[in-house]
Amino acid sequence: MRAVLPCLALLLAIALLPSAAQARESQFTMFEAPAELLSDDAGMRARTLAEIEDLGVHWLRVVLYWHGVAPAADDPGVPRFDESDPAAYPGFARYDRLLTEARARGMRVLLTVSGPVPRWATRVRDTTVTRPSATRFGRFMRAVIRRFGDDVDHWSIWNEPNHPDFLAPQYSRSGRPVSPGIYRRLVFAADRAFRAVGERADRMLVGETAPRGTRKVVGPLTFLRGALCLDSRYRKRRRCSEMPADGWAHHAYTTAAGPLFEPPSRNDVTIGVLDRLNSALARAGRADAVRRGLGIYLTEFGVESRPDPLRGVSFTAQAEHRSIAERIAYGNRRVRAFSQYLMRDDRERQGADRYGGFQTGLRTADGKAKRAYDGFRLPLVALRGRTRTTLWGLVRPATRATAVTIDYRDRGSRRWRALKRDRTDRRGYWSTTARAVRGRRYRVRWTRPDGRRHDGPLTRSHRG
Repeated sequence: MRAVLPCLALLLAIALLPSAAQARESQFTMFEAPAELLSDDAGMRARTLAEIEDLGVHWLRVVLYWHGVAPAADDPGVPRFDESDPAAYPGFARYDRLLTEARARGMRVLLTVSGPVPRWATRVRDTTVTRPSATRFGRFMRAVIRRFGDDVDHWSIWNEPNHPDFLAPQYSRSGRPVSPGIYRRLVFAADRAFRAVGERADRMLVGETAPRGTRKVVGPLTFLRGALCLDSRYRKRRRCSEMPADGWAHHAYTTAAGPLFEPPSRNDVTIGVLDRLNSALARAGRADAVRRGLGIYLTEFGVESRPDPLRGVSFTAQAEHRSIAERIAYGNRRVRAFSQYLMRDDRERQGADRYGGFQTGLRTADGKAKRAYDGFRLPLVALRGRTRTTLWGLVRPATRATAVTIDYRDRGSRRWRALKRDRTDRRGYWSTTARAVRGRRYRVRWTRPDGRRHDGPLTRSHRG
């Protein structure tokens, strides 16, 4: 594996995590597969929903793009229609279809309402992301809530508002972040829409921030402070009210260096430094900028694999990195949700930006299951200490305590041998230890109540 985890950092980071018993009982997993679930192919939608359900996931994240459903979205002139009337948005039909099918399976949906927006809803009307009107967004939100309020009770406002692909400008000409202020007005407009329609009892998430800042992207903690009216010392500015938020959503993607990568900017938050977001929200709560104890929802996450030559890791490393990231999320008491972004990789593009999409899927673009597919069903982390190896995992879709078998394979051998059996808790989590052996590989086996057997992928142990 070209991207080798720094072993000492891995040892310290995972060993210092709270025990499994301390993790929040309410933490859940969500899945996002837009290409399949918003497809016009009814068979593909049904197969994908069944596959997600079979993996033990009962939450979907769906992003509804304002530009994609609005009438005359590319025209600068405002069309004459009632912007708060759901019947005026023919593009709602494909979302209706998916939500109906999800509800029939007993699945729940987090609906993220986001830009890009209609050109006529922006200040200068020459792009689809620059300074969207908060007033018009409030009207649009009323239409969305009226249309989908019976099927959705968890909402999120805007996808990656700290990224110029979804909201602009990010900075002023003098280099001051301005996107946080624009976003704050959108959130309050959404809150007023919920209250007007009578659905404020629903949960509304804010943030949905991208993990790292650049000269074009505002760093997530810089964005958080700006959106919450906080200065660099987390002191709230006068005449700023508390943000109406029921959770902070974040996309804690990392790099090919692995889940323990630490970005040098203290305003960035990848999965390996998730405590930075914990600390920021705790300080914001003490400043009365948000409700104290506000939860973190990791609403978009995945590990890039090959064939991407820059960001992608091997299929083995993808499965390992994803499992370690999930263990970090599970051990964080503030995290309410962890996610998987994509069932299938995005297809390669033409031109220089060949891998400009995401290769975070559990399957390749052609549909072949990667090791991460079985690793998602049976995640496993093996941490080798001086004398003992700690093993942690999860069984999906366990609905009660169940038995698992841990196998091992020593270096140079092709034969798997049974190491021990263990029993999960009622949610499918388990943890055990074994004698530490250098170079040993592990996997988990689980047999469903109906007799079907699942084998997890080969997992290497890491040592400090």
